[in-house]
Amino acid sequence: MKRFTALFSALLAILCTWLGATSARAETLIAAMSAHQVQITSNYTGSQLTVFGLVERDGRTVARSGPYDIIITVRGPRRMLLVREKEQLGPIWINRTQRRFPDSPVFLHVASSRPIGEMMSPESAQRDRVGLANAERAPGNWIDLDPGSVRFRDSLVRIMQAKDLYGYDERGVTFLSNSLFSAPVDIPATAPTGSYTVDIVLYSGGVPLARQQTNFEVVKTGIEQRLASGAYDWPLLYGLAAVLLALLLGWGASVVFRRD
Repeated sequence: MKRFTALFSALLAILCTWLGATSARAETLIAAMSAHQVQITSNYTGSQLTVFGLVERDGRTVARSGPYDIIITVRGPRRMLLVREKEQLGPIWINRTQRRFPDSPVFLHVASSRPIGEMMSPESAQRDRVGLANAERAPGNWIDLDPGSVRFRDSLVRIMQAKDLYGYDERGVTFLSNSLFSAPVDIPATAPTGSYTVDIVLYSGGVPLARQQTNFEVVKTGIEQRLASGAYDWPLLYGLAAVLLALLLGWGASVVFRRD
């Protein structure tokens, strides 16, 4: 009987500890976008959206020993990306090895309230797929056994950064108060059309507490959209119209610049 009482007391203590830990993680993350659609027109040069949100705490939430941290990851449409490694052969450069990255985002932007290295260890960032270099790691595969894979992935990030399609802003999230935050997201003119997902994660002491996801889309409008839809829906007529327009412009140019 005494042994049963001791076992019951131990189980009760474990249950109370678990309930206390659960209540200590009772934060709720509420986030939204300033707009859910970016329209591309003839004079489009890029746009900027704003992610804003609120950390909501209930009455049971205990005080945190460290500050809140926010990491926002924006992913654009997914495509097959190819990275080639060039090698010099005499006076010319040729493509040697290559690596394909299927289903990779063409646009990737990461913003945090402070440098990720101050929030968590590099191992934790790799395991939780946090940061520009880790965001597209395969789930459950946070240790790279192939050094070539790391080299090609780093090259992919560097190439896309040079095109302003990948970026990391280590202080891109600003806390306006203890619980209210905002972050601007720049959408360059080269960003592809399609659907974009925005992941917002709340951290404290390197531990994720809450997560929220929203989205927006980049679309063409006006004559650009009508031309693109026409080329896709009626490719034969679009091709004939392009040929006729080229012939007409060529004939007009020959008439205007003809020498008598």
